[in-house]
Amino acid sequence: MLLAMSSHAQQLKIGYFSYDGILTSMPQYAEAQANIDKLRQQYAAEMQRAEDEFNKKYEEFLDGQRDFAPSILQKRQSELQELMSRNVQFKSESARLLRNAEEQAVAPLRLQLEQAVRLVGSERGYTLILNTDHQAVPYTDSTVCEDVSDYIKRLLK
Repeated sequence: MLLAMSSHAQQLKIGYFSYDGILTSMPQYAEAQANIDKLRQQYAAEMQRAEDEFNKKYEEFLDGQRDFAPSILQKRQSELQELMSRNVQFKSESARLLRNAEEQAVAPLRLQLEQAVRLVGSERGYTLILNTDHQAVPYTDSTVCEDVSDYIKRLLK
């Protein structure tokens, strides 16, 4: 039984690589991240503008609250609450939109990487190709496993 297992193990060809490491080294990844960063800055600028507007209205409210008639005071409080609510909603929505934009920007790169991994596996006869990210594979035996990063990177050029 031990002999049968060892001969079977010798037939296995296992590769490994860092998915995130290769993904982030792709030239298109840097371009996608630059576009996402630009969008993030636009959202941040809009959030800052909205915050500044709220702060200005709040200061005006504080300065005049003693002199306002009760109905005006109530109207201004409602305006401030509505403005705050819209700002919170915008912040939440912009975070969601940024996540979606990032996923969409990186999706073609992930597909390209996955195709390269499949091609390397097929062409080089690997039984398995493992992703070593996040300590998923804390140990590899170099007599049984091979780092396939260079093969994948060559295909992605």
